[in-house]
Amino acid sequence: MAKNSERFQKVYAQGVVTVTEIWVDTRTGVHYLFHKDGNAAGFTPLLGADGKPVVSREDLQP
Repeated sequence: MAKNSERFQKVYAQGVVTVTEIWVDTRTGVHYLFHKDGNAAGFTPLLGADGKPVVSREDLQP
């Protein structure tokens, strides 16, 4: 993850009409899943196989 002034950084995107994205909170390292289909959308923490949030600690902003 590159350092910048934005709190959330998009690290993955797929789709045009039906959109799935992964965002990372650059302060905490927590990954979030965003999904949009038509007028409906949702944003939730991305969970690993153990049921805990996916967290990356490299290159986080202070």
